[in-house]
Amino acid sequence: MTTLIKIGNSQGIRIPKPLIQQAHLENVNLELEVLENGLLIKPMNNTSRDTWKENIEKVLSKNKNASDDGVLEDFLNDNDLEDWQW
Repeated sequence: MTTLIKIGNSQGIRIPKPLIQQAHLENVNLELEVLENGLLIKPMNNTSRDTWKENIEKVLSKNKNASDDGVLEDFLNDNDLEDWQW
């Protein structure tokens, strides 16, 4: 539990470090959203391409045994176009 504290002309809260770590709020920009009965604090979604490489590597490392071969073959296979009239 925490209370509001005065910070200059504003007010703020102190969030215990274990909660910050558990909520993945450490060293990220935060987004605040006013809800009907409170305030939601969450990390901002990074819509830039800055973390794409890391995210892809993370997904690939979790799915080491997964294979895209069948899916890729379906996309690259154009045999179904033989009957198409251009």
